[in-house]
Amino acid sequence: MVSKRLSRMEGHRRKFLAVIDGTPECERAVHYAGRRAKNSNGGLILLFIIPEGDFQQWLGVEQIMRAEAHEEAEAAMAKAAQQVRDSIGIDPEIVIREGMATEEINAVIEEDRDIAILVLAAGSTKEGPGPLVTSLAVRGTAFPIPVTVLPDTLTNDEIDALC
Repeated sequence: MVSKRLSRMEGHRRKFLAVIDGTPECERAVHYAGRRAKNSNGGLILLFIIPEGDFQQWLGVEQIMRAEAHEEAEAAMAKAAQQVRDSIGIDPEIVIREGMATEEINAVIEEDRDIAILVLAAGSTKEGPGPLVTSLAVRGTAFPIPVTVLPDTLTNDEIDALC
């Protein structure tokens, strides 16, 4: 069961959630979500999910691999957050999780009931639109909030004109 969204209640503000996943198209989603957050006096959450299957090694090796994965995630998030600050002028919240992407996205949405919109961008490479968009389109993955899917062909100027 999905908890009631609080973003429209007094003392709360609507938040947009964008996933940082290393794909080129995620930059479009972050820019759109950031611009929508700024224009609606809302907030932006950037989420990085470390895949759960990456640490199936001996305990000492597993700890080193997990620490390295967290360092890489923190570096990617710092870069994305700085780009948002520089180009849009807002300070995003940063969330790093380990696990399956759809499960962790749903968990973050459930934990922060101010999150009102998940923003994704579809890639246009021969590999397909990207893992999250494919999950929505092919596997019928459902999220408890609206999902905005952008084409990765939009420029930042075009996104700004839409917002």
